Amino acid sequence: MTLKTELTLLIDKSELTLNEAQIDLLIQYVELLNKWNKAYNLTSVRNTSDMLVKHIMDSLMVGKELKGQSFIDVGTGPGLPGIPLAILYPERNFVLLDSLGKRITFLRQVVFQLKLKNVTPVLSRVEKYQPDELFDGVLSRAFASLEDMVNWCQHLIADETGRFYALKGQFPREEIEQLPEHIKFVDSSEIIVPNLQGERHVIKLKKIII
Repeated sequence: MTLKTELTLLIDKSELTLNEAQIDLLIQYVELLNKWNKAYNLTSVRNTSDMLVKHIMDSLMVGKELKGQSFIDVGTGPGLPGIPLAILYPERNFVLLDSLGKRITFLRQVVFQLKLKNVTPVLSRVEKYQPDELFDGVLSRAFASLEDMVNWCQHLIADETGRFYALKGQFPREEIEQLPEHIKFVDSSEIIVPNLQGERHVIKLKKIII
């Protein structure tokens, strides 16, 4: 079975709608990731079929939770969830931030080869990055805790309107209880990723003016 057939079957199990051009771009991305991974060690997932489930579908299923037009994927690694979401939503803009040069080198190649006009890879530590305009949302599945995420990223989104979107496994009840007083838990959505074992949640937070 080809990767394209595998991905098409996975998408058919979800409520997602992608056209053939988008599916082709996602396959090109997986092929690039697989190729570069052998030299750059970008992900611990080595099998391309597993990448379709654990990286592509896991990223795409977050999309329905997002509100707004501009997002920053902090600690993006090899571009997850930013690249799949940028392919799914070509009308939205995504900054992919990482502090490791080899990851940004890879992402620049992805942007070039896939001709992605709505993706900007940035090499920087998050605390040093000062955007020209604040983002509608901060995305991340890289942070160990919600507290770390909001502390490191709170300068990236607007008060009240901006949102943090944290990708988690099980619902992080204790982490939510430990959030600083200027951060409010908005809600949580469980996402079902076809063929993926285990729980997945998107935790939504916002800043409040005290």
